[in-house]
Amino acid sequence: MVTSAKILALGGAHIDRRGQVSGAYVPAASNPGTMREDVGGGVFNALRSTVRRGVAASLLSVRGGDAAGDTVSRAIAEAGIADLSAVFLDRTTPSYTALIDREGELIVGFADMALYDLAFPKQMRRSKMREAVAAADAILCDANLPSSALERLLALAAGKPVFAIAISPAKVVRLIPVLGALSLLFMNRREAVVLAGVSASAGARETIDGLRCSGLAGGVVTAGSGPVLGFDEAGAFSIQPPAPRRVSDVTGAGDALAGATVAALLRGLPLRQALREGVAAATLAIESANAVPDFTAANFAEALALVPDAREVA
Repeated sequence: MVTSAKILALGGAHIDRRGQVSGAYVPAASNPGTMREDVGGGVFNALRSTVRRGVAASLLSVRGGDAAGDTVSRAIAEAGIADLSAVFLDRTTPSYTALIDREGELIVGFADMALYDLAFPKQMRRSKMREAVAAADAILCDANLPSSALERLLALAAGKPVFAIAISPAKVVRLIPVLGALSLLFMNRREAVVLAGVSASAGARETIDGLRCSGLAGGVVTAGSGPVLGFDEAGAFSIQPPAPRRVSDVTGAGDALAGATVAALLRGLPLRQALREGVAAATLAIESANAVPDFTAANFAEALALVPDAREVA
C-alpha cells in the first residue's frame, strides 16, 4: 500500500484499571484479588503495536488536566508517538475499569468516558485536525468517537485508508453511518452480531454476508480462542489462533491484533497475510501481563510461525 507509512490515530487513550480475582468469582460478594493500573484505550493500545511493527504514528485524543492526564501524556511520549491530543483543564481524564476472573476472562467492564462524547466533535472542526489528516497516509480510529465526529473524520480522510476498532457492542452502532467508507473494521463476535443483524448462533458465512449487507467492504471478527474471520474484496477466510503457551490476561488481545494487522497492511501485505501477523500479536498479548505486549523481532517471528495459513470460508 505505502512505504515508510505514517498513521494518524484518533480515539481512546485513558487510564485502564484491571482487577483480577484470585479465586473463584463470587457475584454480589467481596472477592480477594489484585488491582493494577496503566494507560490503555482501544486505539492507543492498537497504535502501540503498530509502532512496534515499524510504522510512524501520531495520536489525537482528549484528556483532563489532572494527574491521570499527565500519566497518559507520559505513556504516549514513551511509546514514541507524536501527541496531538487536547487537554481540558477542568475535566476528568476518561478511564476504563475491568474486572477479570482468575483465568483472565472479563467479568465486567466499566467505562467513564463522557469527555470523549463532549470533546471529539469539537476537535474535528479544528484546523489542526485537517492538517493532521492531510499529513497521514492512513487513519486508525475507534468507536469512542461519537457518530458526528466519525462522519467528519471520514469526510476529511477523503479516500485515504481508514481502519476502525469497534470497542463494544454498545458503541459499535456509532460506526453505522460510516461503514461504507471504512477500509477495515476490527470487531469481536458480539459486536459483529449487532452490525450484521444475525443471531448469536449464526455461522461464519451468514455473519460475513450480514456485515457486507451493512455496507462493510472489509472486516475482521475475533471470537476468543475460536477462528478469526476476515473478509475483503478478495473473499472470506478464517485463521485458527494457536493455543497460547500460557494465559496471563486476555485484555488488549484484540487491540494488539488490530495494530499488528494494520502495520502489515501498510507494508503492502494482503489481508490474509496481514491478519496472521495480527493473530501472532494477539497471542503474545494473551501471554503477557501487559495489555500491550513487549516483543522483539525474534519472538514475534516465533509467534508468527505458530499461526496457520488462512482457510477459505465455504
